[in-house]
Amino acid sequence: MNDSKIKPAMYARLVYLDQCLTWRGQINRKELIERFGISSPQAAIDLREYLERVAEPKPIYDTVRKCYVADHGHRGLPFVQNIGDPDELVRSSATDSFSKLPSPIRQCPPFVMRQLYQAIEQQLKLEIDYVSMSTGLRQNQWIAPANFASDGERLHVRAWSFHHQDWRDYLPVRVSPESSFLSDQIKQILPRDDEWEDLIEVRLQPLSNLSDEQKAAVRLEYGFIEDVLSFEIRKSLEFYIERRWGLNRPGARLERC
Repeated sequence: MNDSKIKPAMYARLVYLDQCLTWRGQINRKELIERFGISSPQAAIDLREYLERVAEPKPIYDTVRKCYVADHGHRGLPFVQNIGDPDELVRSSATDSFSKLPSPIRQCPPFVMRQLYQAIEQQLKLEIDYVSMSTGLRQNQWIAPANFASDGERLHVRAWSFHHQDWRDYLPVRVSPESSFLSDQIKQILPRDDEWEDLIEVRLQPLSNLSDEQKAAVRLEYGFIEDVLSFEIRKSLEFYIERRWGLNRPGARLERC
């Protein structure tokens, strides 16, 4: 919880100091100055304030490295409950020690998203042109959008296909902005979308042929709290779990129980 005696600007800097000393184990005045655009005297005040408030054992100044270094038993500020994500701190580093593969930019035109969203809100059917990956063709069809879902990477819209007469997942980015987007009332009662409405339990465990040491490493990597990682999802998302987690693929480290 925020300390009421600390101004918000200083509080943010103290939290940053705590993150650096907790995850990286060191911090110098220059980093604080460059991060927040403050003066050298202000940085000195912040560091002094931090050292007064931080729990024992306190960081000490290393005259050779010219930075403050955290003790191995560093416990940080008592009023900072969440010291943040170490990945975020690493990504914000000014050095070249971090590199990241680019992610695909899957931005659906806002105009298309508005049409889909409004169709859901108003319970309308919509005429769209959709590029099918199975046929490679752009097909004109009527759909009744019902729900949005994400597989963690892409946004999907769950919709009834009047052409295929079943519930399907559509990628909004594949809906052509040149579609007519004609809309109309749905004049029939649509079948229950069992795969959306029904929840299933997914239970994952480290691959059976791994050694005990490897299994322990996998549990740490995937954040296991118990021997089995268990969670509920909509049945319509089961396919994406198989794909995203790499189950039943060469090099897989997890399997369904």
